[in-house]
Amino acid sequence: MLFKRKCKITFIAHGATIYTEENRICDKETHPPLNEIGQEEAERIAQWIVRRSPQVDNIYTGAALSCVQTAQYISKAYQKDFEILPELRNQEFGIWKGLSYDEVEERYPEMLKKYHELTSSYAPEGGETLLEFDERVENTMNDIIEKNLTKRIIVVTHSNFIRAAIRNALEIPVENQNRVFIPTGSATQVKYYKGWNILMYSGHVPLP
Repeated sequence: MLFKRKCKITFIAHGATIYTEENRICDKETHPPLNEIGQEEAERIAQWIVRRSPQVDNIYTGAALSCVQTAQYISKAYQKDFEILPELRNQEFGIWKGLSYDEVEERYPEMLKKYHELTSSYAPEGGETLLEFDERVENTMNDIIEKNLTKRIIVVTHSNFIRAAIRNALEIPVENQNRVFIPTGSATQVKYYKGWNILMYSGHVPLP
């Protein structure tokens, strides 16, 4: 059937950390822990999502500390365990990791210029291009969907990963991908159907 739903996925962007507050790039699982703001965001989004969607079949999270800590709040709200999937990791930025965008501009101006000019096909040394990242995200999401047919699941991960998942689901041009704003501590929901998908809402942050 054309309208047969394969899977409903609610993506949760992890709460704020000192890196997100300082606009630093992080592609490693040693992502810093949630700061006080991030803890408040995680608590708020967990309470909001359990009220909106009281039933969930599975909860998955990336392996980064910020993701795991956010998943703990959601797990507590649902009284359901979560599973860590290392595949839900952030885009890899190579030699830029740990730097703020101001520091990248200062240290690697020519590299940053190429990154802006070639958007989808250029990566800093040791990193992955946006197209490579999107392909990885698509493969990861396809595996998750096939293992959870007809189910309702929650995926806790990074904002970049959620943007890529939206781009793949809706077939958005890759050059427009980074125009999608996914704040920390937010919820995004995609319903996957046979042959097409629907973005139900994106980057929702509950009011305090």
